[in-house]
Amino acid sequence: MSENPITFAIITCSDTRGMKEDTAGAALEALIAENGWECKSHVVVPDERPFIASAIVRACDEADVDVVLTCGGSGLSLRDVAPEATMDACERNVPGIAEAMRAHSLAITPYAMLSRAVCMQRGRHLVINLPGSEKAARENWDGIVAALSHAVKMMAGGGH
Repeated sequence: MSENPITFAIITCSDTRGMKEDTAGAALEALIAENGWECKSHVVVPDERPFIASAIVRACDEADVDVVLTCGGSGLSLRDVAPEATMDACERNVPGIAEAMRAHSLAITPYAMLSRAVCMQRGRHLVINLPGSEKAARENWDGIVAALSHAVKMMAGGGH
């Protein structure tokens, strides 16, 4: 366990999945635990912009987690609104993380370029859009996990 474990919330954006069917969210919980970090909250919300934005605000402002992972809702379907909801709830864009996820995934599949995922800050909280499929969520996680501790340290005022 790290000295100051990073805390997470997972928000699965889906009209068709409940917690039982959310294999991507469950996989992310396991990946978080493998790093000695803590998932303080995991919810499933409808693919609706206000529900997703509200869940992000609650995770940041009430649960006070370091990192919020949205799962699903970042593709090209007209129902995919996680990026817009993230922009509604956050102030600052952190484009390098979304770029890193796409670059990592592009080495695996050309479909990675179809992701509209964003990463943003809400105060000292990081919000990252991940895909809804378990395989893609794991791949995107692998592309960014090494930088998360440093990002959280910087947001807490720890500098470079």
